[in-house]
Amino acid sequence: MEKLNQINHSNGFLYGHFILIVVALVVIEILYIKFVKKQKYDFGSTVGSFGVAIGNLLLRPLSIGFTTFIFTFFERFALFHFKIDNIFVWVAGFFAFEFCYYWMHRLHHTIRFMWASHAVHHSANVYSFPAAIRLGWLSIVSLGWAFYLPLVLIGFPSVMIGALLTFNLAYQFILHTEISPKWGVLEYFLNTPNHHRIHHASNSQYIDKNYGGTLIIYDYLFGTFAKDDGNEMVKFGLTQPINSINPFVIALREYWLIIKDCSKAKKLGEVLKILISKP
Repeated sequence: MEKLNQINHSNGFLYGHFILIVVALVVIEILYIKFVKKQKYDFGSTVGSFGVAIGNLLLRPLSIGFTTFIFTFFERFALFHFKIDNIFVWVAGFFAFEFCYYWMHRLHHTIRFMWASHAVHHSANVYSFPAAIRLGWLSIVSLGWAFYLPLVLIGFPSVMIGALLTFNLAYQFILHTEISPKWGVLEYFLNTPNHHRIHHASNSQYIDKNYGGTLIIYDYLFGTFAKDDGNEMVKFGLTQPINSINPFVIALREYWLIIKDCSKAKKLGEVLKILISKP
């Protein structure tokens, strides 16, 4: 319980400061788009994004508490118990975590009940910093936490996994903008704004590409890497766009569509097929 309280307090502290950084970067992006690029800024999309972020913030203690309980419970069954003060453990943990994140992310694009939560993140029709804070409210249901459980069972400390996840999410925030230049040689092994904008594209040739979190190397290894082919303008958002700025519509629409489809099913097998089908 003491560890749970410490992690909740730490995450709450970091998340609060993170929101302040988000606001500052959003202001910079607005000024750049309006006065440098001289384009119209979509304030409605930003309002919707912050509405979703507030809902996520209110529910975050529940998801953190649940995940912390699961990880700390299974730590006692770990094959090994790696030392958190060992730099090599951190390096190995980083690459192992990124591997798990890649497959978690990929399956969230492949299995419908998982996609229902992740679709929230892809719902913004513009690619800007606020899109990064559109995070699903029901991450517990989507089982994202389960993909990191093998790391706990191998022997990586749960606190380390939590820290790597926090770093991963914070890093990805800076990727959600079109005002960043390309990153040169770093583009070959890091996920960058140039790569991640393609992940958010709804053009048919870009769907289900560039799943990496901090790294892009696993997309190269598993054949899911794509870059802007320059043949057409990159479109963002879902293939069936959400034009509402209502955070409840943004966060829950995919669940509502699943419920509607399941209500028409006549057998349990049909319900299960709907839940695990491709979005």
